[in-house]
Order: sequence, then structure tokens, then C-alpha cells
Amino acid sequence: MALKRTNVYADDSDLALIKDAAARLGVSEAEIIREGIHRIALAHRVWDEPFVTDEETFDLGGPVTRDDIRTAVTDGHEARERRNKGHAA
Repeated sequence: MALKRTNVYADDSDLALIKDAAARLGVSEAEIIREGIHRIALAHRVWDEPFVTDEETFDLGGPVTRDDIRTAVTDGHEARERRNKGHAA
């Protein structure tokens, strides 16, 4: 990946969060910032074609309940928290 230098203005509180995350994860502050830029750029990307057409469906193996969704979100959040703290998922 070719990198280009740019200047960005950020709030002191955001910079403190970046510094803490970088120290906790053992990476540079620049790496945290690059990842953030990449994630937000992807989140706002406009695709040329829809991901799924109106005729396509996903087979989830049966009905998905509110509890199924809550469990999946909770499990994912807890796994991310463990990763952020430097523990294996």
C-alpha cells in the first residue's frame, strides 16, 4: 500500500483515545489513525451494484429471533473487547 502524507486536525480527547488504544494494542498512533480512515472510507463507499438483488435471499437456516440477534451482538462485542485488551478471542 502506497502511503501519502496529510495533515489532520483532531480534538485533544480523540488524540488521547488514539494514544491509549495504540499503547494498549502495541501499535503506532499512525496505525490507529490509518485504520480509522480506512474504516470510515469503506463505510461511506457507494457501490456500483447492489450487494444483493431483490431476487436474492440469504438462507439463515431458519427463523432468526430477537434473542439470536442479541446473543450474536453480545458475543461479538465481548470478543472485540477481549481483542482490544490484548487477550485471545
